[in-house]
Amino acid sequence: MKRADSPWPGIGRFARAYLRSMRPYYSFITGIAGWIGVSFYEFCRPDQSGSPRRLLILTMLFLSWGVNQIINDWLGLPEDRVNAPNRPMVTGELPLRPAVCLSGTLLGAVLLLSWRLNPWAVLPVVAGVLLNVLYEYAKAWSLAGNAVFGLSIAMCTVYGFLAAGPLPPPPLFTSNRLCVLILVAVLNGLMTYYTYFKDVAGDRIAGRRTFIVRHGLRLARCAGIAGAFLPTILFLVFVQRNWIPAEDILYTRDFVFCGVMTLFLQLWTAVRYFRYPAGEETYFSLVTNIRACVAGQVTLIAIFNGTLALYLLCASYVFIGFLFGLHRDARA
Repeated sequence: MKRADSPWPGIGRFARAYLRSMRPYYSFITGIAGWIGVSFYEFCRPDQSGSPRRLLILTMLFLSWGVNQIINDWLGLPEDRVNAPNRPMVTGELPLRPAVCLSGTLLGAVLLLSWRLNPWAVLPVVAGVLLNVLYEYAKAWSLAGNAVFGLSIAMCTVYGFLAAGPLPPPPLFTSNRLCVLILVAVLNGLMTYYTYFKDVAGDRIAGRRTFIVRHGLRLARCAGIAGAFLPTILFLVFVQRNWIPAEDILYTRDFVFCGVMTLFLQLWTAVRYFRYPAGEETYFSLVTNIRACVAGQVTLIAIFNGTLALYLLCASYVFIGFLFGLHRDARA
């Protein structure tokens, strides 16, 4: 096996290895999370709707998963050597130093562009990067890793809102906005919880004491079934307490349709990991897991823009499956 710091492979091979390491099928996680913020901003400021800056913001959001994933792969090399021995950084196909330098350069460019869009937008970028680094260490503290990961993705929602234009009139923080951020964090914390099933062996060797490593597959499978209902229960609690005003939301067809699809995909994800808690199927269950998380985020967009949510639900479902189909190696 090649070393992770093997010599420069050439621009073409480096680009292909870098792109594979970005895992583009995950890009909808950060992209749609940020789109929530952009959509809500345009709901608050209709005069900014369709602004050309939206394309730039969404491009950065969709790419942000992959750019940060390179840093994750670098920090997670010990467990990846067991869980994913065919990943380009593990085999040496993707040289470590140039890859990390490129991601650092791209993050620097994002910071500069964000400053031009709105200086306040720099804050969630910095917070997201720091949380991404902390995540690799928080995995040693059971569910703390899932909470940190969820918060890091919630920064994409904050970024989309702040980068979309000038700050709207105060108050900036309201109960409904905070509730949406909590739901984004919970959806993504739950998503990453299921991904740990495929990583048990490497996490155990590397000392990553995730919930599954600590408590075993039997309890983790049952917790996964219970967790599938958590986003829905939280949403209903927020509505019942009127933290999310829902006089009209619950009766709109677009929102109800997206919500029902989300609950189905969440339950199907939990059932798949309950039935296949180990082995190659845990990798192929990822596509359902990602779709469930993205569908939940799309449902939050349906609160502000039902038509857009339906388009995003269909497009994300199709393209997540297409991009995942290009990465069929369960050991990568």
